[in-house]
Parts: sequence; structure tokens; C-alpha cells
Amino acid sequence: MISNPAYAYRQTEVQSRSPLELVVLLYDGALRFLAAAEDGFARGDIAARRQATSRLLAIVSELQATLDVERGGDIAISLDELYAYMTRRIVEATVTHSAAPLHDVRRVLEMLRGAWQELAQSAPAPARGVDSAVLAGRPAMTPQAAGVR
Repeated sequence: MISNPAYAYRQTEVQSRSPLELVVLLYDGALRFLAAAEDGFARGDIAARRQATSRLLAIVSELQATLDVERGGDIAISLDELYAYMTRRIVEATVTHSAAPLHDVRRVLEMLRGAWQELAQSAPAPARGVDSAVLAGRPAMTPQAAGVR
């Protein structure tokens, strides 16, 4: 069996990360696919745009599906609203063939990625699991508070 060194490296990288760091990696991937979608729009490359928006939607969907509303409370509810908002804007970009809605998605993703990165860096090593204790006291974020319509 031929092994893929890049795949093995990526697997090791993912397995050695804390849950908070994995969330940051998901945001990094979302931002990467968002940039690819914007590039596809700019170049008029429908296939590239479709593939990138599909991957972007998959990541946003995964982030939304892993929310624990019972443990995360208001913060999880606010994140759910933001993920639903981003999904609507991504779909709107696809339907209208316009990259403009993706600018709002970028703003939200960058803000959330920064917040998760802060959490990942500030959490003590043994407590880097994502739970309501780590998220306690964080302000609820809504699309309006994030500066999006």
C-alpha cells in the first residue's frame, strides 16, 4: 500500500490539536474556500466558484451541526444564527452570481476566527476542550452586532 506523506502529516496535525484549535482550523478552511469562491467570481470560472462555495457551505454546516445549545446556551444560539446567516448569504451569492454577499460572510468568519483563536491561545492546556465553562462570560454575537445586515 502506497502512503501519502501529505495526508499522513495532515492527520497527525489534526490529531495533535485541541478541540479549540480544530475549530480555528475549520475557520481557516472556510476562509480559504471563501477566497477561492471570490476568485472564481472574479475570473468568471463557474466550476471553481461552485466547488469552492460547496466546500465553504460544508464547513459552515459542520460548524453549525456541532453546536451544543444545551451546554453553550445563548452563545450557541447566537452562533447558530450567524451560521444560518452566512449560509443564506453564500446561497444568495450563488443564486445572484454576485460575490458581494460573500464580503459579509468574510467579515463574520474573520471575526469569529479571531475570537476562537484567542480562546485557543488563552485556554490552559488541560482545559482546551470546548464546553460552556470555556465559553462562559463571552458576549452573545448576532449578525447585527457583527456589523452585517
